[in-house]
Amino acid sequence: MVRKDCCGWVERGRSRLLFRSVRRLMLKVIMRHRCLYLTVLALPFLVLRCPAAHAQENPLGNVQTAQPAPKPVVKPEVTEGPDAARDATSHPTRTIRVESNLVLVPLTVTDDRNRLVTGLERDNFYLYENNQPQTIKTFSTDDAPVSIGIVFDLSGSMMSKFGRARKALSEFMRTSNPQDEFFVVGFNDRPAVIVDYTSNVDDVDARMVMLRPERRTALIDAAYLGLNKLKDAKYERKALLIISDGGDNRSRYVESELRRAVRESDTQIYSIGIFDVYAATPEEKSGPTLLMDICEMTGGRMFRVTDADELGDIAARISAELRNEYVLGFKPTDLRHDGNWRKLKVKMNAPAGLPPLTVHNRQGYYAPSE
Repeated sequence: MVRKDCCGWVERGRSRLLFRSVRRLMLKVIMRHRCLYLTVLALPFLVLRCPAAHAQENPLGNVQTAQPAPKPVVKPEVTEGPDAARDATSHPTRTIRVESNLVLVPLTVTDDRNRLVTGLERDNFYLYENNQPQTIKTFSTDDAPVSIGIVFDLSGSMMSKFGRARKALSEFMRTSNPQDEFFVVGFNDRPAVIVDYTSNVDDVDARMVMLRPERRTALIDAAYLGLNKLKDAKYERKALLIISDGGDNRSRYVESELRRAVRESDTQIYSIGIFDVYAATPEEKSGPTLLMDICEMTGGRMFRVTDADELGDIAARISAELRNEYVLGFKPTDLRHDGNWRKLKVKMNAPAGLPPLTVHNRQGYYAPSE
């Protein structure tokens, strides 16, 4: 009887030990899976807080604006002989396209109703540098491909206009030369390249649809970054299109620095200004003046829009102007390499029967410096 009770006691002890071991093992498994389960639940919140996922909310990221570039100069004529290689590399940058001292001046012509005028000939133009007449050596109207930078406003005030502005950008690219290349600089508090050089319009559209306007307006910094980015352009013809609804209220650079960079660049600037004439802030009131000035300096134009529904037509018009430019080439009679600013002026010898015509050309360029 005692032996039987003893065996039962041992058996019950073994059962309890086995039960406790199993329970501890199950608790470990449960705790392990519980941690995994909680981690999985927390993943979306962790992802939302990481910079990569936050890029859609603020796509510009922690991007620094470009530093002021040194003063560009034009490339001098390359001579034959042992000094040719040294001469070719002694002046690596330029402010206006020069080939063997040939200065090329792209321009457009409009009539008294602001319509584009095509079909003109070399004899319809007179060209002056510092008020001195120059001989037009070359003349072309080719639809050559262009490297185009887009500076797109992503500040909070663009929220109600963003969809139409994005469609206008798509219209602009789709009516351009199929060989044109584009990049997009988006800006709010700071600028950033959000689409690098591409000729694929669908790629740009896909990126733009993911963005959301917010925050303030660093317009000057964005234009500066766009001009610097165009130094990497594939084509010699370069243009910058600025789409914005107001003036600057956030940039590190100032207007005088941007104007200097514009004068030193070999870039035509166009802009589409979407302005609120009734509720504009002081910064927004200054926006049209700045955009108009930098466009006129380069032979481009500013189009002022008060109805966002007009954006598509305006964008298509700018595309048409870039595809229907005249390009005049001349060799300056002033051969000094003094690095000075030289004013350019183009006058018209319009064919009989045409209304008064207006020429839109860059205002000048910097001569080479020794």
